Amino acid sequence: MNFSRHAHTITFTLVTAIAIPLFAPLSAQAPVYVPDGAPARIHPLPTLREQAEEIREWNRIRLETVLPGLMREYGVDMWVLSMREYAEDPVFWSFKDATTFAARRRSIYVFYDRGPEEGVERLALGGTSQGGLFRAFRSTRPADPGASGRSAGELVGNEQWQLFHELVKDRDPARIVLNIDGVQAFSDGLHSGERELLEQALGPVYRERVVREPRLAMNFIGLRIPEMMPRYRKIEETVHAIISQAFSNAVIEPGVTTTDAVRWWLREKVQELGMTVWFHPSVGIMGRPGGVDSASGVIQRGDVLWTDFGVIALGLKTDTQHLGYVLLEGETEPPAGVLRCLANSNRLQDILLEKMEPGLTGNQILSNALAQMRSEGINGTIYTHPIGDHGHGAGPLIGRWDEQERVDGRGDPVLLPSTWHSIELQSTNPVPEFGEGQTVSCRQEEEAYLDESGDRHWVYRRQSRFHLVW
Repeated sequence: MNFSRHAHTITFTLVTAIAIPLFAPLSAQAPVYVPDGAPARIHPLPTLREQAEEIREWNRIRLETVLPGLMREYGVDMWVLSMREYAEDPVFWSFKDATTFAARRRSIYVFYDRGPEEGVERLALGGTSQGGLFRAFRSTRPADPGASGRSAGELVGNEQWQLFHELVKDRDPARIVLNIDGVQAFSDGLHSGERELLEQALGPVYRERVVREPRLAMNFIGLRIPEMMPRYRKIEETVHAIISQAFSNAVIEPGVTTTDAVRWWLREKVQELGMTVWFHPSVGIMGRPGGVDSASGVIQRGDVLWTDFGVIALGLKTDTQHLGYVLLEGETEPPAGVLRCLANSNRLQDILLEKMEPGLTGNQILSNALAQMRSEGINGTIYTHPIGDHGHGAGPLIGRWDEQERVDGRGDPVLLPSTWHSIELQSTNPVPEFGEGQTVSCRQEEEAYLDESGDRHWVYRRQSRFHLVW
């Protein structure tokens, strides 16, 4: 998704590398070679019940393998997520069951590390067990007026908070993490009113043990397990197939069809397949003979087309930008200048993937990739972001469309293995066939991932040929 439509003005503190917990065998996330010429296929989604079972298994693996490793890496004894209905913590969406659509009343989720032998205890005070992944707690005791040295009224007058205080006191954690951070939204899920009550319930002794560790929430959300990849690859191939149809004569009649009509066709197609979108698709005209007065309007022969299109399926987001070309009468391929434009964007993709070394920050990767780009004479920009549970996901940004020197805060986290990224960028190129001074921006966005070893692969494949309208 193009960041120009979603400007951010937040900063972030430097995040250091972590030891990655052991996941399932690498073969579960192994790359698959897909020839450029092979047509992309639409993969129907399983039944809703089957989807729920698949999501529940992902959640179980993440909670049992990813979370313990992160808590121990960062020295976290207890992690508390407290939220209310329609004011959920961002982390909630990374472990909620498919049959849960919101938090209930007040939902307090507590993770307590009992050590490698006993594992991380997962407790729900309010809310639900999220498909059996949490042990639900309910208080039947009257409020204790002496708890925390406060009266029952001062302790919010709520049995749930009383039980929470007893739970913390029984476990006596040395370091308690709450999701409070002024920079990273994924680590700032504790609402201000909720924080007041939570700190009151903790009492003075345990309030002093609260620490901030934004990497815990950010990397729990951002790290991907291999078991997700087979499904994600099918979703991404489906996206390619939908775009191929959208940028074809099945949808476009040159001189008649408008860019807006194609946008709505994409929306209808996604709904037909049982998916949805996380932003309204963009369809635009990036160039045409004689120049473009407007990026929207009736599609004509000779037009270079562009779409930005992101779907949601099984809670996973995609974000894809592809290019099409409407052939002039007698043409069998786009003009040479248009082909060079796509080739340069493909080369910039190669450069970026090469520079995406685990352990480097997003800003370091941006600087290294742009230096290589300029040395090869490519005129382009890079604005790549993580993806997964969220469209603009948790982890390091590698540039923004309007911030090409560095991205303060959001560009400071380090790149980790076992993460997914939308490789979003563009190259601007002269197209002499369109007239003197005419240029085209070839904007591309394609899903890629770092496997457990840090090697980079395309989730499905990248676009290296124009979609053609005859």
